[in-house]
Amino acid sequence: MTATLDPRQARSTTSLVVRHPLTMQPDGRRVVIKLFVPGEDAQLVQNRASLLIERILQLDEDEIGRLLDEVLTRFAGRHHDLLGVFNHHYELVQHRVPPDLDLSANARSLIGAYFSHEFSVEAAALCNPSMVPHPDQSGLHAGELRVAISLRQIGEGHISSIGFCSAVLGPGDAIRLEDRDGPLMIGERTGARHYRDAFAAGLAELEVDNELSAATLASLPERYSHEEFEDVLGHLPGELLARPTTGETLALMREIVAADYAVTFPAAVPLHQRVLWPATPAESNGMEDARFVQVVDPDGRMSYQATYTAYDGRHIGGRLLQTRDLRHFEVTALRGPAARNKGMALFPRPVNGRCLALCRSDGETLGLSERDENNRWQEAVPLLMPHRGWDLIQVGNCGSPVETEAGWLVLTHGVGPMRRYAIGAMLLDLEHPERVLADLPYGLLDPDEEEREGYVPNVVYSCGGLVHDGRFWLPYGASDVRVGFASISMDRLLDAMIVVP
Repeated sequence: MTATLDPRQARSTTSLVVRHPLTMQPDGRRVVIKLFVPGEDAQLVQNRASLLIERILQLDEDEIGRLLDEVLTRFAGRHHDLLGVFNHHYELVQHRVPPDLDLSANARSLIGAYFSHEFSVEAAALCNPSMVPHPDQSGLHAGELRVAISLRQIGEGHISSIGFCSAVLGPGDAIRLEDRDGPLMIGERTGARHYRDAFAAGLAELEVDNELSAATLASLPERYSHEEFEDVLGHLPGELLARPTTGETLALMREIVAADYAVTFPAAVPLHQRVLWPATPAESNGMEDARFVQVVDPDGRMSYQATYTAYDGRHIGGRLLQTRDLRHFEVTALRGPAARNKGMALFPRPVNGRCLALCRSDGETLGLSERDENNRWQEAVPLLMPHRGWDLIQVGNCGSPVETEAGWLVLTHGVGPMRRYAIGAMLLDLEHPERVLADLPYGLLDPDEEEREGYVPNVVYSCGGLVHDGRFWLPYGASDVRVGFASISMDRLLDAMIVVP
């Protein structure tokens, strides 16, 4: 990874955009520690856990202690609380240990070590960033803004996770990356506070509507825990539980609730060491393209929301992340017709009481969707259709709309011949965003000769930028392998747009 910048060396690709010679490359040293069960990664699954534990337990205590010391010496500096992780992994396979054995602490830890492995989260690629103001603005000089950058990290097996780093923008067109070193940590899954309206939207999505589901919904408070949900199920009338569809309905309702969860990190773990890792079957093959945006909550406090794509290897689904501090995250499944494809981006505030999002529910047209009173994202109103040579395959957004005095600024992307991506821009009416005011008649940013080479060639793509000190700052992925940074004078960008009749 390089992190040097002399603004005087910035090179312009058009009269508008300044590409900054600051890039982030995938770093194979950034690893997390994961559960490893021998045999389960084979094409023909044959669990070998019991045989492995038998072999470990044949070692004497001196050998166990020596092996554990070797592992701790070799790996301790690469992870937070390595011994704690080993003990957790031991607990996950403890049922394989004969119940009459009283194991020493070293033996339990060593078993946990054998059931652990490192995973390099960005060994394959690093791409598709989004940028929001950082919750910590301390220690800055005049004209500077610290930003939090989310990153799509792609590792072995093309499994994506969400990582973070921070940078400082300004004054002017200056930018610098902050420290990105140190051990990584996967967030700890904690008890979620579920939303009743989200449960109702899930029932509607799966077309579950019978007396059992209706009684359950009516008995739930506005927000509830998993334990409270199970308590409601446990007190349902026996007559409803005896119906022929009960088993299927209970399974579907539990599936809806299990899709939502919460993750938290210790306060002492800095942002750049936090990793959001797939935590449900629906996202087992990846959490893709998080689009973060800073929002104002109904109580007036600032917080963050992000949409991302959950992928299980065959199916995709939209998810919503909510957090006040980028430390505790709540994950909720998005529901409705507009949430069934990739690329949803939320508006940072309600518009005339409407909760809105950009989406591409048909796979090729950028549209505007509204969330209804049942927490479902409705069919989109088309905003931008493929119509120019560089975007005839499909168009979409490059992150959430940015509010300006002139209107909602939307960075777009288009796909042209040879699946070559380019980034464009358009302007929506502040009060009626379904009305397009203006757009840029040409691409704003496209792959140069260096950026076109990579994991997925000929692609530039962003999940969101922001305005600071009169400039729009755009982090972007280049060919799905590295991250670059560009900035644009807002006045010049708006002046270059053509009014739409």
